[in-house]
This record gives sequence, C-alpha cells and structure tokens, in this order.
Amino acid sequence: MNRIKEVLKDKGISQTWLAEKMDKSYPTINEYARNKRQPSLEDLYKIAEILNVEVKDLLIERKHNG
Repeated sequence: MNRIKEVLKDKGISQTWLAEKMDKSYPTINEYARNKRQPSLEDLYKIAEILNVEVKDLLIERKHNG
C-alpha cells in the first residue's frame, strides 16, 4: 500500500503531471495512486524526489494528533 494519491492531493499535483515528470504513462501512475500496482523501489525513490518528500511519506500514513 502507498500514499501517492494522498501526497499528490496534499500538494495539489495531478497524476498527469507526475506521469510526465516520471516519463511514465498516465495509466501506470493512476494504478500506483489507486494501489492497483506498486511502483518499483527505484520509481518510489524517483517519485519522492520529484514530490520533494521522503520515501516514508509515500508509505506510512501520518498520525493525526487530537
């Protein structure tokens, strides 16, 4: 499971934009975002770099206080 969809939403970034930056097809990024397919470790690191987040932020749900 990953949090790619949530991170994209939090940052106001579209899946189409990420697909272009990753040089991947939109359907591939959409499958990642919907957890229908998991990115390779290499792609996960690339996504984290592009989105300026740590890899763990793409994998671990944040705990909310309160």
